[in-house]
Amino acid sequence: MEKDRVVAFSDGVIAVIITIMVLELKAPHATDISALKETIPVFLSYVLSFVYVAIYWSNHHHFFHLVHRVNGGVLWANLHLLFWLSLVPFTTSWMGENFAAAVPTAVYGVSLLMAALGWYVMQTVIVRTQGRDSALASALGADLKGKISPLLYIAGILSAFLHALIADAIYVLVALMWLVPDKRIERMLQQRA
Repeated sequence: MEKDRVVAFSDGVIAVIITIMVLELKAPHATDISALKETIPVFLSYVLSFVYVAIYWSNHHHFFHLVHRVNGGVLWANLHLLFWLSLVPFTTSWMGENFAAAVPTAVYGVSLLMAALGWYVMQTVIVRTQGRDSALASALGADLKGKISPLLYIAGILSAFLHALIADAIYVLVALMWLVPDKRIERMLQQRA
């Protein structure tokens, strides 16, 4: 099965996710600069979520350069990831509209955790399909960031009930960990070139 169709479909879904998020940004009705102050939490939630979705898109793009075969399992694992990513606009909006509220902040963390677990499932299915000795499996190695991220999301979810800003800081920390495209994949692509 052609991997290009999976990549194109995923690109389209991710583009729609970003579009939905930006459409949730509502302009203030007042015309003075102070009216923008009320939109800051919503805007910051959007920025964080945009960065997260961009990280997934970028890593998906790099990742699939090392994928040779796609089967039904890979298709469903990819759809599973996209399902969890598609919930990010909802949780982003809820958290932004309810700044520093515990439950929306925790639910936002759950959506990030589930997307991370969706990525892990997809990665595992692809490695099984490609083989343990594949270039992708070699590039992934121990996958330390992939193992630390879910633990940090859980810490963020629990921290939301202590203070939402602690949870937000943890979510930002994880985003910063992943902001640069995965160098393991880039190194493997350079070695193969």
